[in-house]
Amino acid sequence: MKDTLLKKLCSRKFWLALFGFIGTMCAVFGYEELSAEQASVIAAGCATLAAYVIGEGIADAGKK
Repeated sequence: MKDTLLKKLCSRKFWLALFGFIGTMCAVFGYEELSAEQASVIAAGCATLAAYVIGEGIADAGKK
């Protein structure tokens, strides 16, 4: 379990997905009203994170 967690934390895909998600969340802080543009930025950030989770699931399934 510890080795698996360490591998995930060393993954470039994980860090790129995490930074993409955090970056999009930071883009909308400070706004009182959510515009269509901000909503699309949030959706893009969530899609980045979802793509990572799905990709890792497929990669893990291929290893078995």
